[in-house]
Amino acid sequence: MAEVNIGDIVKAHYNSGTYIGKIKEDRGMHYLVEVMAVHKHPLQGDIHNMGKVEGVFFHERKALYYQEKMNVKKAAVHPYEEPVLPYGESLGKAVNIYKEKLTKEPSEYNRAALQKLNDLEKNYYEKRYYQIKS
Repeated sequence: MAEVNIGDIVKAHYNSGTYIGKIKEDRGMHYLVEVMAVHKHPLQGDIHNMGKVEGVFFHERKALYYQEKMNVKKAAVHPYEEPVLPYGESLGKAVNIYKEKLTKEPSEYNRAALQKLNDLEKNYYEKRYYQIKS
C-alpha cells in the first residue's frame, strides 16, 4: 500500500463507486476523504444479487456529491497523480462510461440498470450536478 498523507489527492473505492478526493483525517483503519470528482459511478441494482431483477430490490444508487465526506478503509485508498476533472464533468463522464457498458450486452439486468441511470441523470444529476465547476 502506497503511503498517503492528510491533504493528498487520492482515488478511493467506496461502496460500489470510485471517487477522487482529498484526505481530510486519519481515523486509524480509515481515512476521511472529501469527494472532488467521480471516477466510477456506483452500480445499480442489488449488489448482493448482481444480474438479477426478479425477487430482489433493485436499488438506485446516486454518486456521492461534491465535497461529501466518506470514511474509507485505508486499503481502498490509493495516490492519484492525474489532473482532477471538475465534479460535474467527472460525473457526466462516469455516467457515460457506465451507460456504454450497460448497452454493450443486452440483458434484463442491463436494461433495468440503464433505466435507473437515465432516471438519475434526468431527475437528479442534470438539475444539480452537471453545472458544478469545482
